[in-house]
Amino acid sequence: MDDISTGVLFSLLILLLVISGYFSGSETGMMSLNRYKLRHLANQGHRGAKRVEKLLSRPDRLIGLILIGNNLVNILASAIATIIGMRLYGDFGVAIATGALTLVVLVFAEVTPKTLAAIYPERVSYASSIILNILMKLLYPLVWFVNGITNSFMLLMGLKVDNMNDSKLSSEELRTVVDEAGGLIPRRHQDMLLSILDLENVTVEDLMIPRSDIAAININDDWKSITRQLIHSSHGRIVLYRDTIDEVVGMLRVREAYRLMMEKNEFSKANLLRAADEVYFIPEGTPLNIQLLKFQRNKERIGLIVDEYGDIQGLITLEDILEEIVGEFTTSISPTLADEITPQADGSLLIEGSANIRDLNKSLNWDLPTDGPRTLNGLILEHLEDIPDSQISIKLSGRQMKIMEVSENMIKLVKVLPTQLKKTG
Repeated sequence: MDDISTGVLFSLLILLLVISGYFSGSETGMMSLNRYKLRHLANQGHRGAKRVEKLLSRPDRLIGLILIGNNLVNILASAIATIIGMRLYGDFGVAIATGALTLVVLVFAEVTPKTLAAIYPERVSYASSIILNILMKLLYPLVWFVNGITNSFMLLMGLKVDNMNDSKLSSEELRTVVDEAGGLIPRRHQDMLLSILDLENVTVEDLMIPRSDIAAININDDWKSITRQLIHSSHGRIVLYRDTIDEVVGMLRVREAYRLMMEKNEFSKANLLRAADEVYFIPEGTPLNIQLLKFQRNKERIGLIVDEYGDIQGLITLEDILEEIVGEFTTSISPTLADEITPQADGSLLIEGSANIRDLNKSLNWDLPTDGPRTLNGLILEHLEDIPDSQISIKLSGRQMKIMEVSENMIKLVKVLPTQLKKTG
């Protein structure tokens, strides 16, 4: 080193700092990449993306290569800076060189390149991958040796290198990705994707038509009553039962009943029973995503939900699950949430007690508890632990409510005062 001029040493030091900055920026750029965007570009044939994806397939080797290069360069730069300091300032130059080099490395070889790489990870990574690929081939024996020692040490701690590149997303992580997509995905499409992710957290009871509201005909009724119910039915299918709805005998397509009406001597109870389809039963507690697959596999569109004792709890259709994903159909004949909420001039809301809590939360951006009763009526009854009289005010989940109408042991109408309303989203 004594034969090398101070000017040459300064030039070498600057070159080493540039190389150190390259390694630092490359590491940050590689680790900051969006792996899913990278995979998409690689599948589209992007050369830079293919090179980077190959390097990232073994992150332990990539990090080993970058750190080997960075440490070698920094150690050599430290040695050269010490020589320069001693030449210029004698023994005191060691301290000066250490302090100055530390500041220069932090600013120009660490913070600046890493910040730029974090802002422009694709540009930095695609360009640096060319040199890193070459270095990986040249220094592979050294990288392999260092990684062998490192991986052995990690095995002693119970860690496996094979698990380091696990890029699978949980449903909650995927939800965050969809939420943060912003303008890349239309808001309606985001809502649909989030609704699909929610299917596993929602059961058939959350969407079912309750037992008391099922369109059903007692086959043991007099013939005129059965005919009148069929003629005035607004449903496509009707449940047939004997005396009690727990004794279901079939699911009748109303159009089949109309066809029998048009044929002489064909319209009878016996023929109605023969025309009815076999009932498809669904156990309570079935998640919606599972039931959607079961409807598809069994070629069914409607089913009756039963509890552990076989008693009918409600009815759910394929359309109900699809509406949970894409929103309500305009052709739906069942009451919608808009039909159950009446805005008042003073800003309050009149809400029917039968309104579904999940629908209220989703539509009005509320946070009423959903781990218990499924209707507003049930939630209030659970809160009061009694059947109240009308004109009683309560505070529930931070909202001031007034019970307006009670009949048949049910809360029929509730008024939510405007001072507790939140803005809808």
